[in-house]
Parts: sequence; structure tokens; C-alpha cells
Amino acid sequence: MDPRLIVALDYPSAAPALALADRLKDSCAWFKVGLELYLAEGNAIVHELRHRGYSVFLDLKLHDIPNTVAGAVRSVAATGANLLTVHASGGPAMLHAAAEAAAALTHSPQLLAVTVLTSMDEEQLAAVGIHHSPASQVLRLAETASANGINGFVTSAEEVSTLRRRFPSATLVVPGIRPAGSATADQKRIATPAAALAAGADYLVIGRPITQAKDPAAATQAILEEMQQASATPA
Repeated sequence: MDPRLIVALDYPSAAPALALADRLKDSCAWFKVGLELYLAEGNAIVHELRHRGYSVFLDLKLHDIPNTVAGAVRSVAATGANLLTVHASGGPAMLHAAAEAAAALTHSPQLLAVTVLTSMDEEQLAAVGIHHSPASQVLRLAETASANGINGFVTSAEEVSTLRRRFPSATLVVPGIRPAGSATADQKRIATPAAALAAGADYLVIGRPITQAKDPAAATQAILEEMQQASATPA
């Protein structure tokens, strides 16, 4: 088991999600609950995963007015989720409100600011009026989040080394991980597990290469072996 691996439970209901979590219980301690599963099952799925002893990355990408996001942070805290995402593009006031709400709680998830989605490239950013490279936009958003009390970021592996240098103590969570030979699907900015870890990632989020594998347990084991080999390779 490697505590740096987070398996994304991207399912439409609790039954297959919990079945996979239990199938991987000897290999993985962390599971991600995203919008698809959360909207179907609500807080109950987080409570159940925590009851079974798993750590939960609740990837809701909160993005609303400051007061609403602060309230959402307080509501989510009751689930026992360990990590919770907010969109850095929500702006300074929203980020500050989220951080302030979390700091006031006795038990709060660690907040992570989502920078630029791994499905976005320069063309996609330009289409929504952002005329910067993904790398430049990631750093801009991370700076804003850090200045407003959030010291954890979700970013692609292409930017993680820059963020590690700029924010040495930050928690860096990297999605868009694809083992060698895997299909990229709708992801634009991807990397192998080894490359992401070498760049400075703390956690790797992996979904379809495991959940859509013929043998998810075997796929997970192969990824864990790659992660361990990367850790054993001298820098």
C-alpha cells in the first residue's frame, strides 16, 4: 500500500464504488468522491467510506459567492472528508471565506485550490478569455490561493515542479495520471505516475486506468509498483 495513491470512485451510485473500494482495501487507503457520485449519494457515501476506514478526497470544486462557499465548507466538514477542493478561479474573497470557515472548525478537511483543470490546454483557456499558458495561469491562481490561506493545490504534473519550488510545504495533488500505454481520453495535460512523483507530487489521483481495467486490483498493483520504482530511483 502506498498512501500517495488516491483512486477516483467515478461511479453513478454507491454500490459499485463501495465494491471497488473494498476490493482494493489491501492496496489503497484513499478514495476520491467526485461530483457524479456525490450528487447521486450525498454525504452518505462519504460517511460510509470513512466508516469503513478509508480516507476521502471530496472533489466538489466549490465555486460560488464567498458566503455560499463558506457555508458549504462548514456543511462538508461534518462528513469527515479529509481533503476538499475549491476552485481557485473563484477569486480572493471566495478563497479567503473558505479558508476562514475551515480554520474556525474543530475538525475540518484540508482545503485544496484547483488551479487549471487537466482537461484544459492553451486553446481551451483562450476560448474562455484567458490568454495565458496553462503554466502561467496555474502559478497565478496558486499565488492567489496561498495569499488567502490555502496551502494545497490540485494541478497537472506539467506544473507541479514549479509549484513545489514556489511552495515547498504545499500539499500537491495531481490528477491526469496515466500509466504508460493507457488511453488519455479527455485529459490534455497528463503524466505517468513516475514522472509526477519525480516532479514533486504528494498524491496521485487515478481513475479510469483502474476503474475501467479488466482487473482493477491488478491494475492498481502495477501502478503501485511503478510508484515504488520511481521512489527508489536516485534523483
